[in-house]
Formats: sequence, C-alpha cells, structure tokens
Amino acid sequence: MGMQAALHLIYPPQCICCDARVTSDFGLCGTCWKETPFITGLVCDLCGTPLPGQDPGHPVHCDDCLHIARPWVKGRAVMLYKDRARDIVLQLKHADRVDLARSAGAWLRTAAAEMLVPDTVLAPVPLHWTRLLKRRYNQSALLAAELARLSGLPHVPDLLRRVRRTASQEGRTRDDRFRNLQGAIALHPRRGGLITGKTVLLVDDVMTSGATLAASAEACLAAGAKQICVLALSRVAKNP
Repeated sequence: MGMQAALHLIYPPQCICCDARVTSDFGLCGTCWKETPFITGLVCDLCGTPLPGQDPGHPVHCDDCLHIARPWVKGRAVMLYKDRARDIVLQLKHADRVDLARSAGAWLRTAAAEMLVPDTVLAPVPLHWTRLLKRRYNQSALLAAELARLSGLPHVPDLLRRVRRTASQEGRTRDDRFRNLQGAIALHPRRGGLITGKTVLLVDDVMTSGATLAASAEACLAAGAKQICVLALSRVAKNP
C-alpha cells in the first residue's frame, strides 16, 4: 500500500466546502457540486458570461462587451459569483483557505483550455502592498501559480504592481469603477522584458465590471505585450 493510500485510510478525503467524504482530495461532494454554479454552454468570448442559445460556431459577445472597449482578445470564467461559488471565493480571499487554490486551479485549467498556448505568460491582478500586508497573500497570485503548475506555462507573480491604493469597488457604478482604477496599476520596472511580444493571461478571483483587468491589461500592452487574455475564477453577471 502506498503512502497516499495509507493516509486516505486514516484521513479520508473531504469536500472542500462541507467536509463530507469524497473520492479524491480537493474535490466537492455531490451536493456542493450541484450548488456551485459552474459556467457551461455558450459564453461571451470576451468575459465568459453565460449566454442563452446554442453555439453558432463563431465568437459572440454579451451586451456589456458590445458597448465597452475591452483591451483584451478573449476571456473566460469558471463560475458565477453566487451561491456556493461565492462562499468558495470569500473563503479563499478572507478566511486563509489557501488550500482552495488547488481545486480552483484545475477548474481554471478547464475553463482556459483554449488560451493555454505556447508563448503565454501568466500573471495575477496585483494587490496594493498595504492590503497584501494585511491579508498576507494575494489570492489571484495563488490561482495563477496553481494554473501555471498544471499548464507548465511561465508565471510572473510580480509582473504588475498597484502603485496607488484605491477605495473599495463595492457599491460603485460601472463608470465609477473604471475611474477608480485609473493610474492605479503599472508594470514592475524590471519585468517588462518577460512579456515583450508575448500573450499575457491575466488571472483574477472575481470579475465584475472588468475595470481592474482592463487597467492591468493596458499596463501590459503599454510594455510591449502582443495581446492579453483574461481569466476569472468567478464572474458577476446580471440576472436574466
């Protein structure tokens, strides 16, 4: 009997949300899986929002992405930010559940499969140093690192920096969110050469308006990146 099998006999794998027994480590039980709104089917090609209808065989865009200039070429999200998915994100973000990045990394790899191509560099959306000091880790960097481990693509955790601390985005209108991020994110002065002529895949935990990802994408493009793709663990979407 291998060491892993022996450990499973002593400590059976548990659901990452409710501690129910599961068949493998870092998984969800059947009940929690049903309560987690994973995004499937037709989605907006720029932000990953689920859309009604069947795949027409060409990229389609949601209403927001038809009216907002996105500085990236493709975007995906794993799940909608509600129900069990919201709990997972908040636990990862505020409750020191860094272990959740292990599960989320596999989900991110599935959602981002068509974006995980050679000459792509992974980078997280940055936290301001004061928030990083308080939280002790950047949840987006944990997600990007796990995705890099699974995909074999290079990861630059400090590619971007928050050069200005911004007020919370919560409760702000879409336009206010974009204004709040103006001039707040910049490329690390010694990392520019790592992305020249390459695709950058930006990773974040939650996408709402896309303002933070847009500011990050613009900083990368200004530094010579060929193009930007974005990936979020969860997507805040309008109710149908």
